Amino acid sequence: MARLGRYLLADQPLHAIQRGNDRQAIFFHDDDYVCYRRLLAESARHHGCAVHAYVLMTNHVHLLLTPSTAEGPSRLMQWLGVRYVRHVNTTYRRTGTLWEGRFRTAPIESEGHLLTCHRYIELKPVRARMVAGSGDYPWSSYRAHAEGASDPVVTDHPLFAALGATAAERQAAYRALFEEVLDEAWIAECAPQPTAGGRSGANGSRRRSPPRPAAEPRRCRKADRRTKMRPRSNSN
Repeated sequence: MARLGRYLLADQPLHAIQRGNDRQAIFFHDDDYVCYRRLLAESARHHGCAVHAYVLMTNHVHLLLTPSTAEGPSRLMQWLGVRYVRHVNTTYRRTGTLWEGRFRTAPIESEGHLLTCHRYIELKPVRARMVAGSGDYPWSSYRAHAEGASDPVVTDHPLFAALGATAAERQAAYRALFEEVLDEAWIAECAPQPTAGGRSGANGSRRRSPPRPAAEPRRCRKADRRTKMRPRSNSN
């Protein structure tokens, strides 16, 4: 992936993806998803990034966000990644990297693509045949948009707000978008692409056996802002 300053701009929406090392799992228990989502909400606030849509898959995550500064996405992912790896390594008594190099991004260059990216991200579990409908998957932003569920991660984009005058109208209009077939040409052109030589499973959702936990998974501890961060290495 190109270095940050060359392509990322303040106030430009972008689609980001970060994958587990060698396509292996990064979530092993419901507590891990809860921990990651809490850290994501905290990091987004701290680094000035509005997260409009997300999905946490077994071995990778997708985010649709708008940064207030060009440095925001990199700082968000580093802060979040270091603390989440600490949680996983402590909980499962493991060491080493969790991520497959740097996260990858694709800018959303037109308003017409933004809601398509929303759908692409929230349809990932359906396309991976993990659930029948997006509303059946608990680890995405779909329920916040389509059902009005509370989600501290999500900040609505103005285009979502323009779907209706009331919350009920917006939710109904959003659900209707999911009745349309997703544009495969958009996926090929605009979604972040796999790294060279990367292996693809079925929509990137291939499961691996989790490491043996030392005991019951511990709760994700509050992030220690005083801790020095160390750089870690990072299909549609």
